[in-house]
Amino acid sequence: MKIVVIGTRGIPGILGGVETHCEELYPRIAAMGHDVTVIRRTPYVTPDNRIDSFKGVRLIDVAAPRKKSIEAIVHTFRAILKARSQKPDILHVHAIGPSIMIPMARMLGLKVVMTNHGPDYDRNKWGRLAKMVLRTGERLGTRFANRVIVISQVIGNILETKYGRSDSALIYNGVNKPVKSQNRSYIEQWRLADKPYIVAIGRFVEEKGFHDLIEAYRLSGLATQYHLAIAGDSDHPDRYSESLKAMAREAGVVLTGFIKGEPLNQLMSNAALFVIPSYHEGLPIALLEAMSYDIDVLASDIPANLLGCLDDTDFYPAGDVDSLAQALKHKLSEHHTSRQYDLTPYNWDTIARQTVSVYESILK
Repeated sequence: MKIVVIGTRGIPGILGGVETHCEELYPRIAAMGHDVTVIRRTPYVTPDNRIDSFKGVRLIDVAAPRKKSIEAIVHTFRAILKARSQKPDILHVHAIGPSIMIPMARMLGLKVVMTNHGPDYDRNKWGRLAKMVLRTGERLGTRFANRVIVISQVIGNILETKYGRSDSALIYNGVNKPVKSQNRSYIEQWRLADKPYIVAIGRFVEEKGFHDLIEAYRLSGLATQYHLAIAGDSDHPDRYSESLKAMAREAGVVLTGFIKGEPLNQLMSNAALFVIPSYHEGLPIALLEAMSYDIDVLASDIPANLLGCLDDTDFYPAGDVDSLAQALKHKLSEHHTSRQYDLTPYNWDTIARQTVSVYESILK
């Protein structure tokens, strides 16, 4: 089977939930004997990942403007034309923004699978016009894709309620069980080794709620006993990301920037608590990764975070800074060293087989 993938910034080593999803999923599908191509956006191709293939997945780079309001839609238009020239059996489109072009792909004779990673129009970073485009992408993608994959039941319910599409395939995001690092050189570099620390990970956009976490950390009075480290940055620096960095500096928060590999492994292997204060998620890979490290977790109570293997005490009301401050103090007072979570539903090998089954259902 020949599969072409669009809608992602690209792989490997490019920050983002969709990007992590694709980096884990498609090498596994390629290893099953299928011909897989991922079309990448040129602004995210760097000297570190300027390669023609990755773990059996062919990579094609197509130009895109580095402007968040038009980057995805312009790239998707060009990527569909490129994909058609590859004559794939399946075109797999990720996320609702790029899905606005699915009718075009169908008109060109392509068989299309859409993965809905969540209602991106709920993200605060988008203006009114962008939100309208994202809603249109969700509607057109849901209507015209041959099959739709959703990464959580919450998303599936949205599509059934709004568009009457009841045949969505529920296939979760996945997570790998890591080998924890025994090295501490990276966290020592940031002076995180001298006392326990709280960790959070993600892009510096408003819906990630890092401003709530920093304010709650300040209100809690925990700074004398615990560090707070946030790993991430912004793709497109703006007023919010700059104000967040200033807020973090004032509160004594460690900002590591984007990290991966051994630095990220060290940061996660030694953390006392992982916090995800988001206002919006699809199915958060960062939360699954924290759980794979057996770290105690604290999450906002948005539907996407309400995983069945978590307890009521793992949540606080989203946006409530006072409750978050109290929850931080409660969590850390219990001195959890580690926890065990049932991550069976989030196995990437199972997810790869489920995805191929969706492709086969179209071709049959």
